[in-house]
Amino acid sequence: MDRNPSPPPPGCDQEEEEVAGGDCIGSTVYSKHWLFGVLSGLIQIVSPENTKSSSDDEEQQTELDEEMENEICRVWDMSMDEDVALFLQEFNAPDIFMGVLAKSKCPRLREICVGILGNMACFQEICVSISSDKNLGQVLLHCLYDSDPPTLLETSRLLLTCLSQAEVASVWVERIREHPAIYDSVCFIMSSSTNVDLLVKVGEVVDKLFDLDEKLMLEWVRNGATQPLDQPQEESEEQPVFRLVPCILEAAKQVRSENPEWLDVYMHILQLLTTVDDGIQAIVHCPDTGKDIWNLLFDLVCHEFCQSDDPPIILQEQKTVLASVFSVLSAIYASQTEQEYLKIEKDLPLIDSLIRVLQNMEQCQKKPENSTESNTEETKKTDLTQDDFHLKILKDILCEFLSNIFQALTKETVAQGVKEGQLSKQKCSSAFQNLLPFYSPVVEDFIKILHEVDKALADDLEKSFPSLKVQT
Repeated sequence: MDRNPSPPPPGCDQEEEEVAGGDCIGSTVYSKHWLFGVLSGLIQIVSPENTKSSSDDEEQQTELDEEMENEICRVWDMSMDEDVALFLQEFNAPDIFMGVLAKSKCPRLREICVGILGNMACFQEICVSISSDKNLGQVLLHCLYDSDPPTLLETSRLLLTCLSQAEVASVWVERIREHPAIYDSVCFIMSSSTNVDLLVKVGEVVDKLFDLDEKLMLEWVRNGATQPLDQPQEESEEQPVFRLVPCILEAAKQVRSENPEWLDVYMHILQLLTTVDDGIQAIVHCPDTGKDIWNLLFDLVCHEFCQSDDPPIILQEQKTVLASVFSVLSAIYASQTEQEYLKIEKDLPLIDSLIRVLQNMEQCQKKPENSTESNTEETKKTDLTQDDFHLKILKDILCEFLSNIFQALTKETVAQGVKEGQLSKQKCSSAFQNLLPFYSPVVEDFIKILHEVDKALADDLEKSFPSLKVQT
């Protein structure tokens, strides 16, 4: 919910007098008396006499009375106000919500209760209190096993809020580690949900977990790793074995189908996986998974992000997702796996994309007063702005990846690249401007090959970059 409601209308003059006489919650105009009434109604819903019902009443238990729904939704809106959230805390509202979550079968009511707790957790004092309640923590984590997408969404939002609070993050990481079934639930959501809002929020939770605790990330990566990769489900009635990387891939594909700009979180999860050997192996060990991830990321950088018809400034919007995508591609490429999809002659467009991003970066960093352009080595670099750390990270990733690709280029591949335009004079110049001087040996070896393919082009580049004069 993104708005606060108008305060509940008083039903009589006496209630107006109560509000005026100190019934307001903190500095708000919300009524304590009205809020007590709503919370009392919640208590009645989960009271023993109401929960002991026959099977004929089960359908009714899953539905929420319209008046009660409207009132509790008002509380949901109101809970974004700190005074209201603190008042709810003082009134032990979290215990009431815990009772609802433990006993109610109504999806809408469960969603709203978790949503209110999520709003309350945005305030540090309350977040610490909620997190310190072990019983409430157990109930909330159990909500991750729910089949209702809105409830799962609100639960994920609450968990992300708590994981983002340094004072309590470790508490939630340990609780999640103690509940292995959460891994299965998260993987099931990522592999089967079509609710993109839920997929993005669950992705943010996983991303935060892995960022906070490498040990947990390794445990999740290794889950299912010893199980048969392609065991037919009909051979066993047991639950399917989820492997993390294929589930991440399915979620990324679903998110991309709706809006590629929301892919950032899943690309960053993959990037985190490549920081550990087990993570890289989980990506490349299964040929089909490795190929699918490579093809997805290859398609993103070659046909989706930072294209030739995009203005260079788009790089500012896409720099973080591009850093993740190119980092994962680079890690897969450097993994030394002999896979058909990694043969560079098939991936020449990747060189084009790498150089295009570097060219856009140069355009973004040009200062207005520098109106003259030159391809000479002395003016080859434009200083990175001090306030843009992400561009510096992206440049380092691009240069390392490009240097690795250059080292793998054969005479035949270079000839193909020159013919198709991926290795034109302008593009080679842009590449050299960024690779030199740190990758001088790589560029010098490339020039030697280029001499055999197109001596005129090699000579032109040597004139622009005198330090590259090849010794013969």
